[in-house]
Amino acid sequence: MKKLLFVVAVLLAGVGAGTPAVAHGKRPDIDGVRVWNELALTAVRTTRATDADAARLYAMLDVAMYDAVNGLRTGPARRTPALVGESGPHGADPQAAAASAAHAVLVRADADRTATYDAQLAADLARLGPGTPVTRGAAWGERVGAAVSTARAGDGYRPVRSQPAGAGPGVFRAEWSGTQYRDVLPFAVADPARYVPGPPPALTSDTYAQAFTEVKALGNAAIPAPDLLATFQFWSLPAGSAQPPGEWLRIALTVSGDRDLPLGEQTRLTALLTMALADTTVATVATKYTYRHWRPTTAIREADTDGNPATEPDPAWTPRAGSVGGSPEYVSGHSSYSGAAAAVLAGFFCTDRIAFTHATDSAPGGVARSYPGFSAAATEAGSSRIYGGQHFRFSDRAGQAIGRGVAGEVLTTQLRYRDGHHGSCPH
Repeated sequence: MKKLLFVVAVLLAGVGAGTPAVAHGKRPDIDGVRVWNELALTAVRTTRATDADAARLYAMLDVAMYDAVNGLRTGPARRTPALVGESGPHGADPQAAAASAAHAVLVRADADRTATYDAQLAADLARLGPGTPVTRGAAWGERVGAAVSTARAGDGYRPVRSQPAGAGPGVFRAEWSGTQYRDVLPFAVADPARYVPGPPPALTSDTYAQAFTEVKALGNAAIPAPDLLATFQFWSLPAGSAQPPGEWLRIALTVSGDRDLPLGEQTRLTALLTMALADTTVATVATKYTYRHWRPTTAIREADTDGNPATEPDPAWTPRAGSVGGSPEYVSGHSSYSGAAAAVLAGFFCTDRIAFTHATDSAPGGVARSYPGFSAAATEAGSSRIYGGQHFRFSDRAGQAIGRGVAGEVLTTQLRYRDGHHGSCPH
């Protein structure tokens, strides 16, 4: 807080090169939602954060920005808060509040890059110009961001817990970490456990045999299929990337930027999206932990142990992805995140049919792909897991359903107008 007040004081005094003049009474606004989310995306890449940790960070950042901006609204424009329900000071600048709230979250979550975040906040406040509104907005945003960080500090994301390796037909064989996320406090949904689906198909069932046959063919590294490999790689998003939640956040930033949403709606969109993604993590990890289903590589190599006469073993089978997979197979986390994000975006914009072009962090050669709508991208993301030999089709479908369920609850219960109505469509 002392550092923030110092930065603001310097700006108000007009000290420091590069502080722009505010000509003709106009103020050069900042695209703070994009700028600060991109800093969070960079933090996730740099720290090689897990998908679960990434989703949590994005949600904290965007909830803080939303509550900081929403807390300055009055009358019919104000919506229900995400976490901090206080009202901000009269006349405070919402752009300054959003930037300062984001800064407060990131310096606490990623202290190693504090200098970067300090410099960005100083630049943002300088562009907004001197004056009491900016000072008030910055102080209010710091307060909101600190409150969000404090509220989430004990949410259960640490210490890291693991599930030990399993044994036998149908069981995931390796130890995997991050299982504490099955108990993490949700951001928005009442009970993530309600979205945990029933078990995967029995190993002896026809449904299992059909899914087995599909992934055995499509995910086989021994069968050249450059198009399938490229699709897998496009959506693979391994450690060092923005992770699947981050790619959908990037898509949201692109689509909202194309539509020039006002600040209040920008922060509402990203808060809804990231809360849904974070809560999808909880249901997904709980599902994996509950059923600890084996990955296709193990299933195909040991098919002679599954009791199903329709599955033929291939001890030499290798997945197109080149690796077995680091967590239980059921369900596909990529699919869960994609189902949640596509549903939130379609609900927010009142249509799924919004075309966009996007290149993921893992896109081969950095080449972008174009999609006619959100669900088309989600479908491809889910199928990519079969193409990589990482998941069965039933895990893609169940994962997508988890995401859509979480998104539906978030859209219908969160960040509404104070009188309870949603507007022209349920968003």
